[in-house]
Amino acid sequence: MDHHHHHHLPPPRSPMENSASSKPPTPASTPSSRLASAPSSRLASAPPHPSPSSSAPTPGSRTVYSDRFIPSRAGSNLALFDLAPSPSHDAATAAAVSPGAPPGSTPASSPYCTLLRAALFGPTTPDRVASSASACSSSSSAGASPVGSPSTGNIFRFKAEVPRNAKRALFSDGDDDGVLFPGVFTTRGNGPRKIPRSPYKVLDAPALQDDFYLNLVDWSSHNVLAVGLGNCVYLWNACSSKVTKLCDLGVDDNVCSVGWAQRGTHLAVGTNQGKVQVWDATRCKRIRTMESHRMRVGALAWNSSVLSSGSRDKSILHHDIRAQDNYISKLAGHKSEVCGLKWSYDNRQLASGGNDNRLYVWNQHSVHPVLKYTEHTAAVKAIAWSPHLHGLLASGGGTADRCIRFWNTATNMHLNCVDTGSQVCNLVWSKNVNELVSTHGYSQNQIIVWRYPTMSKLATLTGHTYRVLYLAISPDGQTIVTGAGDETLRFWNVFPSPKSQSSDSLSSIGATSFVRSYIR
Repeated sequence: MDHHHHHHLPPPRSPMENSASSKPPTPASTPSSRLASAPSSRLASAPPHPSPSSSAPTPGSRTVYSDRFIPSRAGSNLALFDLAPSPSHDAATAAAVSPGAPPGSTPASSPYCTLLRAALFGPTTPDRVASSASACSSSSSAGASPVGSPSTGNIFRFKAEVPRNAKRALFSDGDDDGVLFPGVFTTRGNGPRKIPRSPYKVLDAPALQDDFYLNLVDWSSHNVLAVGLGNCVYLWNACSSKVTKLCDLGVDDNVCSVGWAQRGTHLAVGTNQGKVQVWDATRCKRIRTMESHRMRVGALAWNSSVLSSGSRDKSILHHDIRAQDNYISKLAGHKSEVCGLKWSYDNRQLASGGNDNRLYVWNQHSVHPVLKYTEHTAAVKAIAWSPHLHGLLASGGGTADRCIRFWNTATNMHLNCVDTGSQVCNLVWSKNVNELVSTHGYSQNQIIVWRYPTMSKLATLTGHTYRVLYLAISPDGQTIVTGAGDETLRFWNVFPSPKSQSSDSLSSIGATSFVRSYIR
């Protein structure tokens, strides 16, 4: 590693400029301690490795060092970097070098050097100041010598053990930024993420029903929102804000549930008369109608080409839309209306919740539940599988229960229970971070963002005047939409972007300015 590159520091910059724009040193070059500097006038005059003779080495004779070892900075002379350990020392040095120069005019006292020193050497702590001082005193007692002279030894020393703080990557994406750059990266490292407390868009949704057992809002992977309003289904394109009326069931029927297939082109619609319709949303054409339930269908869940439907007739039916039969299997177990239905991300387990206060888990081929959870004391509509941990299931209970419970379906264990204080209407996990959102009813009609597994509240969002019965998440995982009997749909930015994107990129919804418009 040819360390003469350290002589060419960039010009001083403001502390608020993003230091990450300069090339970060590798973790292997992070020193484990800080040493006092010598006068800055020697920065330019001292060669990287002065020979005993007075002449500087020619470029051909310069020694090139490998970077295959972790250097230990203890006992090294870091004055070559001109990164003095303290402003007072900088001022004294400046006075010695140039009596006419004002205090703090040395490069080492600039904001840039302050930040760079903090990044390289870590925060100044008493024990490090003491070790630095002892190192300086021991080197000075050996006799004064020019910076970088052979008597001070090689600036790079090597040892097998790597100090723990030397393993820390600079400009990392974690909480170390507040330590490395105090006062600069304060938004990420210090405290919880800032979540806007008001929606950035509100859509009026006339005739959006205030019925706990229905599921009338879903967001497709193609960024299209489906909403059931009365006897009609409307599609709202989140990219263009275009509204399309998909279907009208007529005066004799009402929409009770909507659910997008994973690929985002087919929409299932459950009706009050017990019908299950499948629509091609791109052509606005109905593909088929399955009349298998005897009562309303309030819950839908897709598993590839298999559509599962839950009904007030207490049954769950699997429909294969490629087969001629109306359904391929019937699941019996609930003693009351099925109001929650979710397939796991690996499509191997189906969770169902009912008005009988039961939470059941089924596998792909079972007709009876393989796991039965009876701890909830009210209807279980809110169900969500974790996208981060296999077999982790969250469920929420109604007004008499108010609890969010967590289950490990792989080990059949009840993990945790959190009393939220109000009816739990919906749950959804973030795909980007290990957090989840719950929506609630009486008395605050609030939306809560939780950090898992600590279940600490990151934000409580209010604004709906009716219980928040409907919830869906955008395909990029940053935005949620909530619906209520107050006939509004509200869009909230609650989650960060995926790691692959810029941390401050906006959701693909469009403008973040507050807009209120009609969905039909």
